[in-house]
Amino acid sequence: MNLEGRVALVTGSATGIGRAIAERFARADAKVAVNYRASRAPAEELVSQLRSAGAKAIAIQADVSKDAEVRTMLAQVEREFGRLDVLVNNAGWSTRVPHRDLDQLTNGIWDKTFDINLYGVFYCIRAAVPFLRKQPGAAIVNVASVAGSTGVGSSIAYAAAKAGMLGLTRITAAEAARKGVRVNAICPGPVTETRMSKELGNTLATKLGVSPKEQLAGFLNTILQGRGQTADEVARAALFLCSALSSAITGQSINVDGGAAFF
Repeated sequence: MNLEGRVALVTGSATGIGRAIAERFARADAKVAVNYRASRAPAEELVSQLRSAGAKAIAIQADVSKDAEVRTMLAQVEREFGRLDVLVNNAGWSTRVPHRDLDQLTNGIWDKTFDINLYGVFYCIRAAVPFLRKQPGAAIVNVASVAGSTGVGSSIAYAAAKAGMLGLTRITAAEAARKGVRVNAICPGPVTETRMSKELGNTLATKLGVSPKEQLAGFLNTILQGRGQTADEVARAALFLCSALSSAITGQSINVDGGAAFF
């Protein structure tokens, strides 16, 4: 799976799944724009790492929940690389405070969750398509979650926003297909190495009255493979969906979850 000569923008790629995707794309010979909102040091460290390995990479600060910043980011990618072939909407957010029941969920948490996880994806797609449709084989991958199709207890806003992302994936795939742009989504299961997964696990453990270790073991036991997924496993799926090997796949949501959801 080679992306030689192609330019990829990966949002929220200073850490976690986004970082793994940026690394995979760079190893596949893509030029990579590493987007971050606040994690400047990790983003710059990643760019330095990629450049040391011979890749071309830049770091761009932008808050994807701000339409103006998204448009400025896309313009910067074109200035630096002259084109855009791949967009990966990975930036996401889930509150660190204990998740609330529906009647206790605040407007602030709801709004921020949707601003980043859904509105941000819409802003990025809308700004990117005019650039993407100029390139043959252009692709968009939205990093959603199995929470968007199965629901996750005590994570109402996050699950609802990710469900919205799956709907947005389908409708933008229909809109962009005749423009030569494929749009798909990846739905990771528990990527236990990431901060977001650990925080959610700790929250659920507190709510259930068990230790984080017990909560994780019990949850992983419900997955067919009996384990969590790695960020690199998700990254490999993203690479496939952005490569020529998936040229006939669009409008799909693919679970990368070890069998957490298999219906």
